[in-house]
Amino acid sequence: MTKKLPIIFILFALVCANLKAQQVVRAPEAPFEFEDLVMYEFPSKEFPITKYGAKPGNVEATTQAFRKAMAACNKAGGGSVVVPEGSWITGPIHFQSNCRLYLSDGATLVFEDDPQLYLPAVKTSWEGTECMNYSPLIYAYECENVGISGNGTIAPEMEFWRTWFERPEAHIQATRQLYAMCSTGIPIEHRRMEEGKANMRPHLIQFNRCTNVQLDGFSIRESPFWTIHLYMCKDVWAHDLNVYAHGHNNDGIDVEMTQHAVIENCVFDQGDDAVVIKAGRNQDAWRLATPTQDIVVRNCTVVQGHCLLGIGSEMAGGVRRVYMHDCHSSDAVYRLFYLKTNHRRGGFIEDITVENVSATKMMRVFEIDTDVLYQWREIVPTFETAITRIRNITMRGAKCEQADAIYEIRGDKRDPIQGILLEDIHVGTVTKFINNSEYVRDLVTRNITWDKMENAEAFTLNGFKPAR
Repeated sequence: MTKKLPIIFILFALVCANLKAQQVVRAPEAPFEFEDLVMYEFPSKEFPITKYGAKPGNVEATTQAFRKAMAACNKAGGGSVVVPEGSWITGPIHFQSNCRLYLSDGATLVFEDDPQLYLPAVKTSWEGTECMNYSPLIYAYECENVGISGNGTIAPEMEFWRTWFERPEAHIQATRQLYAMCSTGIPIEHRRMEEGKANMRPHLIQFNRCTNVQLDGFSIRESPFWTIHLYMCKDVWAHDLNVYAHGHNNDGIDVEMTQHAVIENCVFDQGDDAVVIKAGRNQDAWRLATPTQDIVVRNCTVVQGHCLLGIGSEMAGGVRRVYMHDCHSSDAVYRLFYLKTNHRRGGFIEDITVENVSATKMMRVFEIDTDVLYQWREIVPTFETAITRIRNITMRGAKCEQADAIYEIRGDKRDPIQGILLEDIHVGTVTKFINNSEYVRDLVTRNITWDKMENAEAFTLNGFKPAR
């Protein structure tokens, strides 16, 4: 006679089996308490886009197929929307919860560069300011348990988007208008940046207000704007990505008002910053009150980029507890570690540590600048002054072959920077000066060395112009 187990034991066994299947990501090395990431395990059900009418070379059919496959996947309780081997040209892909976009070996997603395909407008952002704009090419809004994986490639058409790289007068006027709407509390629904000739390019990938996001294994080749944008997300694991995008504003991965994330084992080759920590712009960020925090970046390679790790300049919501270690540039960057803000941002940057990083050539190994306004200095006025609090910043174990300078720190006398530790930094050749600092307290330097000082031509990256 078989004895039946009590129902409570059966339920306990099922829970344990489910927990065992989930991927747990840990970062015990972080200098702050980092709670384990417990990632969602996608069901094994597959929803090939070909089953829902996708056809090679047919944008309309493939766009509709993605919509149908994503809806079916969500309705079935989750799984993978599968892109088979081959080249698939499409319009925007919008996620639903519990769905993974899986790019098979040999699969290439080619997004057509017709702006009309990315309408109607969706809630998104432009350089830290919320607005209605063209849909990101891959977009998730208020979803949970979503991801992109597989060894395939995302390679958007770029011929048209490149015509929007320049910033003509109509675009400048639109940015003025958006800045004013942000500063005066105009609702997001009325910030219509898809109208007229604002020419605000869409993100390649944006996860907006999502929880439990997984990105792994795939490659990216070019992007209209910011490449991977994690906006107000929680619980993110991005690993083993290969990202190449050398156009205008082509940051590699932007982590903005996002909490609890690990980025590891990725390669970035960018036309702008590589790994970027942001937290919104001015009044929008103050309204949302969502700091970026508990971020670990490890074992990543940057081929080229404006900086290995950048914080800001959109950081008004605050940035805390960020740790980068064992990341290197195989070519060159303008800066290894760069914190940037201005007198309009407010917010804070605190408890940031960078360890064991390197590159060949650069302008600065370490830099903090509290007066970075770029084109905004003359384009828009200061609606409200708010000084950024900067505290407890550490860089330890950095090296490079050549740098214009080892460190430069420009604080704001209204709230001087406090608590900087620079330790075990070595430069082969310094070409301009060793260091410069102002309005900083408790600056500690240990074992900062260089082999020689030697005049050299101004350093520039191939195909890039310095941002400052």
